[in-house]
Amino acid sequence: MRFHSPASFEDAANIAASATGVTRFLAGGTDVLVQLRADIVEPDDLIDVKQIAGVKDITRRSDGGWDLGVAVAGAEMTEHAALMADWPGLVEGMGLIGSTQVQGRATLVGNLCNASPAGDASPGMMAAGVTVTVTGPNGTREVAVEDVPTAPGRTSLEKGEVVSAVHIPARGANGGDAYLRFIPRTEMDIAVVGCGVNLRLDGDIVTEARVALGAVAPTARLVQDAADAIIGTTLDDAALDALAAAAEAACMPIDDKRGTIEFRTDVAGVLAKRAAKIAYARAKGDTK
Repeated sequence: MRFHSPASFEDAANIAASATGVTRFLAGGTDVLVQLRADIVEPDDLIDVKQIAGVKDITRRSDGGWDLGVAVAGAEMTEHAALMADWPGLVEGMGLIGSTQVQGRATLVGNLCNASPAGDASPGMMAAGVTVTVTGPNGTREVAVEDVPTAPGRTSLEKGEVVSAVHIPARGANGGDAYLRFIPRTEMDIAVVGCGVNLRLDGDIVTEARVALGAVAPTARLVQDAADAIIGTTLDDAALDALAAAAEAACMPIDDKRGTIEFRTDVAGVLAKRAAKIAYARAKGDTK
C-alpha cells in the first residue's frame, strides 16, 4: 500500500488519476478504516487529504451561505452555533451518524461518497440544495449533491476526481429545514427510512420546498412531487396528506430484516409529514 499526503487537491487528483489499482481518499476515515480492518477493501493507494489547507474550515460567505472543508467533522458542525441556527435539519442529520467518538471524525463528504442509500447526511444535504466542488486532473466542476450517488456504493465521480469543498446555500428569511429518521433502536443504528424537508414561507404560505428521502431506493433521492404537494399551501391536513402520498409513491425499498417494503413505504409518508411540520415551525421562528 502506498500512503500519500498531498498538499493540494490538484496533487491529490493527479495521484488518483495516475494510480493503477484500488484508490481510496482518507479524511475522517470512519468508513475506509473500518473497511480496511474488515478486509473489505485493501487500497493500493491511500490518499490522506487532511493536510490540505482549508479542509477543517467552516466559513460564512458574503452572500450568507456556507463553505465547509471536506474534513470538517460532525461534532464541529453541531458545535457551530451559527451554522446550526441556519440549517438545523442538515446539521442534525450529520449529528445522527455513529457514536460520540465517530462524530469526532465523520464528515459530510465521507457520508455522501460512501453512497449508502441509508446515509443520514445525504437527504438533509439534498433538501438544502447543497453543492460540492469536485477537483480532477482536468480542473474543477460544481455538482449538486443529488447527482453524486448513482447506486449503492457508487458515485458519479470519475477516475482521479475528489470532492474538494462543500457549499451550503444562504438560509435567507422565513426558511426552515428538518431531518428525521426511523431506526429500531434509540441511537447508533442504520436508518430504515430517512426524510429531509426544506421550505420557505411567505406569510403562512409555502413558496419553496425540497423533499428528500433516504433508505427507500438504491440512492437517497429528491422527490419533486412531494415538494409540489406543499408549495402554495399553508401545510394544512390536505397538503400533508398529499405530501405523504407523494413520498410513498416515490419509494422503491427492499425487504430485509430491518423492515418490509410495506412498512418502509408507510413510514416514509409519516416522516415526511412530521419533518415538514418541524421545518414549517422553524420557518415561523420556532428555534426547537
